[in-house]
Amino acid sequence: MRVLLTGSSGWLGRFLKPRLEEVGHHVIGLDPMPGRPTDIVGSVSDRAFVDRLFSEHRFEGVIHAGALHKPDIIRYPRQRFIDVNVTGTLNLLEAAVANGTSSFVFTSTTSLMITQAIRDETATETVWLDEASGPLTPRNIYGMTKRAAEEMCRLIHLDQRLPTIILRTARFFPEEDDTHRELAGENMKANEFLNRRLTVEDCADAHIAALTKASTIGFGNYIVSAPPPFGREACAALKADPISVIARCFPDAPAIFAERGWHLPRSIGRVYDPSALERDLGFRCQTDFGRVLAAMRENAPLPFAHDDLYVSPNETLARELD
Repeated sequence: MRVLLTGSSGWLGRFLKPRLEEVGHHVIGLDPMPGRPTDIVGSVSDRAFVDRLFSEHRFEGVIHAGALHKPDIIRYPRQRFIDVNVTGTLNLLEAAVANGTSSFVFTSTTSLMITQAIRDETATETVWLDEASGPLTPRNIYGMTKRAAEEMCRLIHLDQRLPTIILRTARFFPEEDDTHRELAGENMKANEFLNRRLTVEDCADAHIAALTKASTIGFGNYIVSAPPPFGREACAALKADPISVIARCFPDAPAIFAERGWHLPRSIGRVYDPSALERDLGFRCQTDFGRVLAAMRENAPLPFAHDDLYVSPNETLARELD
């Protein structure tokens, strides 16, 4: 399949492009910033450019992973988020329809599901989040524009029958979190595999599964995250005493974490449920908390990336524009 991959210079793109090629796709990488996986430098917000690109390459599939992200809020005005995340998505969708593209995959985010109340953990129980959760009231311009782009995908599918799958990805970035300070580095990332993280490798493979299944499914919106080791029935206990819940699943976890001087979460405010992705697409993340703990138990390398010096292409571009 001839595939357009946007955001090819980004963290996901550098893993996704070679994995697509390994399974036989011919991939054109597009990004505003040059990079090894990027074949064409340009912006999806430029409609004439997008139309020319589709006319020249006749893409059979599109994976739209390019976007401005939450850390970019301090670097770019709101209008730029609308230009890239909303208008850019519409440009790609309409070009895909005009050129007979058979599969469209849109990389969205679980962030748009998080209200300020969920972020502040005001609920008395852990909030269990699946595709039916709502109402959705994104708390910043990033979430708002990704939500608008999701609705654009839905509308174009309804009007034009473009096979489209939306993937609401949980966290997979390698750098430090830009808002939470109670834990840092690998400890925080390891904890997040309980409820809100996946590896970039699993994220890439989920996109390939979506590209393959889009024409069969027609339209779908799915959470992509490592499967939690507990069920919805644990929500009350997860908020009050998560360490006890974790220890019931993994009896040696508290001791293993203590040996490293690490801390298990003192509270879990939300859990992402990726079971619909496994049900409909047959895809399940390979790396979960159990695998993370097994690596710790064996003093093996941790099965996820952490790089507190990572600089995103969007940050690099912003610096160049200053």
